[in-house]
Amino acid sequence: MHEMGIAQELVQIALDSIPGEIENPKVITVNLKIGKLASVVEHSLTFCFEIITKDTPLEGARLNIDFVPVMVHCKFCDNNWEVTGPVFKCPFCEDGDVEMITGREIEITSLELTE
Repeated sequence: MHEMGIAQELVQIALDSIPGEIENPKVITVNLKIGKLASVVEHSLTFCFEIITKDTPLEGARLNIDFVPVMVHCKFCDNNWEVTGPVFKCPFCEDGDVEMITGREIEITSLELTE
């Protein structure tokens, strides 16, 4: 389960992002963007996050996950499209020389804090 490693990294990044001048900070929500190809199981990530955040400013925080679609760019015809199946061939020109624009990211977009 790689969600434990992901949760550990997210917690460390979130803790490092809390401004030092806030006394007794409490994180209410962690807003995330996760690409559909990042292979993250939401329930597993939430479970691991709850375990890791015990006795930290993140304890009880809610993960708000925005799943990002897989977007691809065709290098031949310069079109972009959302991939919804297993084929990464351009639907416009049938070329296979494509690059992924979005779909593998895992990032914290913001934290909601209370003092």
